[in-house]
Amino acid sequence: MRKGRLKKLRIFLSLSFFIVIAVLFLDFTGKIFSTAANAILHFQFVPSVIQFVTSLAPVALGFVLILILTLFFGRIYRSTLCPLGTLQDIFSYAARKLSPRKVIFKFKRPLNWLRYGLMAVVILSLLTGSILLVNLFDPYSAFGKVFHNLLSPLIVLADNITSKVLTFADIYWLPPVKWVAVNKAALLVALLWIVLLVILAVKRGRLYCNTLCPVGAFLGIFAGFSFFRIRLDKTACNSCGKCSAVCKAECIDPTDQRVDFSRCVGCMNCLSPCPDGGVKFQPFWKKDEVKISTYDPGKRKFIVEAGLLLAAGSLDTSKVLFPQEEKKKETIPATVPIFRLHPVTPPGALGQARFNSMCTACHLCVSACPTQVLQPTYFLYGLAGFLQPRMDYITSFCNYECTLCGEVCPTGAILPFPPAEKKLIQLGKSKFVKENCVVETRKTACGACSEHCPTKAVNMVPYQEKLTIPEVNDKICIGCGACEYACPTDPKSIYVEGNILHQLAEKPKEVKIEEKIDYKEEFPF
Repeated sequence: MRKGRLKKLRIFLSLSFFIVIAVLFLDFTGKIFSTAANAILHFQFVPSVIQFVTSLAPVALGFVLILILTLFFGRIYRSTLCPLGTLQDIFSYAARKLSPRKVIFKFKRPLNWLRYGLMAVVILSLLTGSILLVNLFDPYSAFGKVFHNLLSPLIVLADNITSKVLTFADIYWLPPVKWVAVNKAALLVALLWIVLLVILAVKRGRLYCNTLCPVGAFLGIFAGFSFFRIRLDKTACNSCGKCSAVCKAECIDPTDQRVDFSRCVGCMNCLSPCPDGGVKFQPFWKKDEVKISTYDPGKRKFIVEAGLLLAAGSLDTSKVLFPQEEKKKETIPATVPIFRLHPVTPPGALGQARFNSMCTACHLCVSACPTQVLQPTYFLYGLAGFLQPRMDYITSFCNYECTLCGEVCPTGAILPFPPAEKKLIQLGKSKFVKENCVVETRKTACGACSEHCPTKAVNMVPYQEKLTIPEVNDKICIGCGACEYACPTDPKSIYVEGNILHQLAEKPKEVKIEEKIDYKEEFPF
């Protein structure tokens, strides 16, 4: 029973971290995220490393705690803190329950040339300034791609169906959610991840963690020197193979009575099945007992369980279903094409080069963005920036008051700024194309761009035949994209050209409107 407590504790912690992180990615309202949730994300290894290296902030030392835990207890990060590891366990558990045949694992020799070779390639590419391989192989970012691109659309669909059903009963507390088309490249990558994880988890347990995951390979080096380890007591082990049959890391060799602890994920599945108490989790210097009959596993495991508890405690398809914010805007055809030289990066990115070198494309900011202006891009940043988000002003615009993307980013690629400072960050500058504007082409009034500009950087000035036409003030424009989004022409008559380095806009002047009232009138209103 005491052996089983370690496994139950591990399952409780892993499900807790998994649920919290999953909710963050599935929250399309942006209201659930909090400081406590942000603290949990600091314990994701790769984001924590990137944030620390680039900012040297003490709050980004979550990876150090992971290394310390690994030196004490082995790779428990893979079975407790990593959401992708828990997702593999869910697939494996479901397969065992649904399959008529019992899934039995066997010891397999490690493919060290592949796991350490892949780890070296990822580290070298990161040192040379390319984050592409990190985007593709980081387990946390892979989990984010899967949950945001596959499950978020289903959550939006369920919300809109429920909202429509409730309106028939005159219940309006659940508003419908604006539907944005799913990025095809991101969806394809998420589907490939799911197929890969399901196949590997069902057939080979944690093969991905032991062979394809660079984080798993890196932590495996430290696990080889850990103080507490899973080991086989040769005086008690009879090589029955029951422990190996439940080892999803396929690292227990019952024939030679040894455990490759560099591949062990610390799931604790092997402790209970042994009928003779031959599988132990104890300090590496502990010697085998000669007299097996005097061995009391309850007393021997008390200190180990208490240590784990203390360590764990310190870890603190119709328009009805997909409504738009408004009726679909009618686009007015224009003639002059738009060639944007630089994409617009999110507020807090500081610049394109910095953002591209730190973003792992986990898509948490895409999930949290309330206006959904942040969208994954194909190769707009080049091959190294595959699936990294950009400001898509055709889809939406950046909310003038919102700072969520900086609050949720776990790597520091998007820095958090208070609203007052964020309102002065110039992401880009609006460019006006008069040849596309309806004021010029149709001699009709519009002004949609000026009406939606929060800083009034787009102002309407007198033009021909008592008309007014847009004029852009670069000094107070922040590049939020409200003007581009509101513009009815296609191609746009006004668009945002991204700044390679974010700049500081001037504070817009406040204009006081004084209304003269004739108090001599009996009813001045």
